Amino acid sequence: MTTRDRLLAVLVAALWGGNFLAIHVGLEHFPPLFLAGLRMLVIAVPALLFVPRPQVPVRWLLGYGLGFGTVQFVFLFVAMDVGMPTGLASLVLQASAPFTVLLGAVLLRERMSARQAAGIGLAVLGLAVIAVARAQSAAVLPVLLTLCGALGWAFGNLCSRLAAPLKPLHLTLWMCVVPPVPLFAMSALTEGPTAGLDSLWASFALDGLPGLGAVVYLSVFATVVGSGIWTWLLQRYPAGVVAPYSLLVPVVGIALAAIVLGERPSVVELVAAVVIVGGVMFGTPRPARATPDEVVGTEEEAPAAAA
Repeated sequence: MTTRDRLLAVLVAALWGGNFLAIHVGLEHFPPLFLAGLRMLVIAVPALLFVPRPQVPVRWLLGYGLGFGTVQFVFLFVAMDVGMPTGLASLVLQASAPFTVLLGAVLLRERMSARQAAGIGLAVLGLAVIAVARAQSAAVLPVLLTLCGALGWAFGNLCSRLAAPLKPLHLTLWMCVVPPVPLFAMSALTEGPTAGLDSLWASFALDGLPGLGAVVYLSVFATVVGSGIWTWLLQRYPAGVVAPYSLLVPVVGIALAAIVLGERPSVVELVAAVVIVGGVMFGTPRPARATPDEVVGTEEEAPAAAA
């Protein structure tokens, strides 16, 4: 990767790490399910109006929207609303990576290497340590809810892969069309038919502006900008080159939570975090080495790309 593209990958990790702080702020102003629906609605409306629908089977578009955009955020937002620490949420949600590999092996019969199996084992061990540590303080429910969110993300990943879109960013934007209806319906049933609208109206007062800012950050910066750059990088480089940069997300999330919110994870949780990140990194497939002809071709194309 070029220096510019490495910096872009780090920028995406920073945007996604800040996503959890924005959720924390948003939950202080909106009910969790309504906030999740509002986040998606802000993207869904312009996507419907200005972005061509991706030419993929409808079932995979719906599956992506329900898994990634609905199930993930239902459980993540509710988990954080009932006590999941912001920094820890950014870490536990990374369970989506080993979940994706496991689901791919079970449902799609994708071959799992010994290296991937070992990495998944390490990550699961770290998650188990966190769950046990939290259970001792009767706070295991938020961890389990966050793991359910990670599982939803993993299902969304499989549907996105099976969709095989020619323009991945269009699929990401149109995925946001699916979640608002089920999210707002669940919000009306569980949070009250007017609770979300009342909170939205209150957010236009001076005290509510941070809540609106959180929605803008979640929709524009974390989703459109972050996912847009990430998709562009994945089109330029092998997934094994780009994916490891996502391991910076929990680092940013934990650091921001410590600086802004004063969260202090325990020593056990920090050690478990290292084990989880190490397991995901170890299990990430390494890109194949380029042949001499491919290297020459890349060097010849570089000036044209720069132009």
